[in-house]
Amino acid sequence: MSTPTPARKKHLARVNAIKRSVYVDGHKTSVSLENEFWDGLCEVARHKNLTASALVATIASDRNRNNLSSAVRVFVFNHFRTPGGQKILLNEPGRDTPIASRRPFAAG
Repeated sequence: MSTPTPARKKHLARVNAIKRSVYVDGHKTSVSLENEFWDGLCEVARHKNLTASALVATIASDRNRNNLSSAVRVFVFNHFRTPGGQKILLNEPGRDTPIASRRPFAAG
């Protein structure tokens, strides 16, 4: 099997990210996120009693020159690697298999 070209690698990376529409400051925009990051964003928003769009607007106002999709990924990653963020996952009511049980940030 041949090694994928840089263009093919870029295409494959895009296939895994899904473009989703959100509203930031009353304007419709989009973020391209993998399902795992979108699910994490929605869990944080639900825990904070916010919509996904409201949380994205907060992230957008705090970002430093990153594109919005990258800023959301960094926010979700940083949130769930903290003890407080991990507690959200462990205490999520009605979840059959908590994401935290998959141990995404386990040392080893």
